[in-house]
Amino acid sequence: MAALASFLQARAHGGAWRLRIDDLDTPRVKPGAARQILRTLELFGLCWDGPVLYQSTRSAAYADALRRLRSRGCLFDCGCSRRETRTGPPGLEGPIYPGTCRHGMPVGRQARSVRIRAPDAVMTVADRVQGRYRQNLARDIGDFVLRRADGFVAYQLATVVDDAAQGVREVVRGADLLSSTPRQLLLHQALAQPVPAYAHVPVLMNPAGRKLSKSHGAMALDLSQRERQLVQMLELLGQQPEVGLEEASLDRIMAWAIAHLDIAAVPARRTMAMPSSPA
Repeated sequence: MAALASFLQARAHGGAWRLRIDDLDTPRVKPGAARQILRTLELFGLCWDGPVLYQSTRSAAYADALRRLRSRGCLFDCGCSRRETRTGPPGLEGPIYPGTCRHGMPVGRQARSVRIRAPDAVMTVADRVQGRYRQNLARDIGDFVLRRADGFVAYQLATVVDDAAQGVREVVRGADLLSSTPRQLLLHQALAQPVPAYAHVPVLMNPAGRKLSKSHGAMALDLSQRERQLVQMLELLGQQPEVGLEEASLDRIMAWAIAHLDIAAVPARRTMAMPSSPA
């Protein structure tokens, strides 16, 4: 559903739809998963523009961004273990980093990760679906990691660097990533990059209240029901498909959806229950 919303918003405004594979954590990447994703998108009529960007090939760009941020005094090395980082006060996504290494590592420690100093200021996201979202990074999130102890760059930095590289001007994605957006705003500003517009659509949940994903046992898309499933997603996105559209061809459904997309009609909710049966 998130991919469909993103695709339609790009096409409805004459824009390009960029595709990126977030395969940074290479030890956890399942062989063939990216190929399956691309094939599924194509079968549902979601055709991207330009080459696919694989984050696993972008280490030099991320290293350059870290150098630029360090030269501007934004970063500090952290020698804390995972247990030590969880001794701070509670935040939005768990304990806030207690600031042990913020002004220099204690004697005898070696750098494990790299963090950015979170400002004690409110960051505001003017989201096109969810409305205004505010977050004080210092009080709600803390000094967050940009390079992990295992050497991998964090999602927040990679996403921001790649948004700029791909010329992304608008981000449409699931609302589970809304809380990440203030961190990305900070990084865009620190790297002197244009800040995209944002629209976060509801995330589909299973009957147990968990996000639909393979890790939670979600079923794969039924390729024999593509037209019906696309129309169902349009309805969940608050659109008003014409009667009988599910019986039309894939091209006809997409043409209708692009011509009639109303992003303002998408429900301003973080989550949404998946109907038990196709519409």
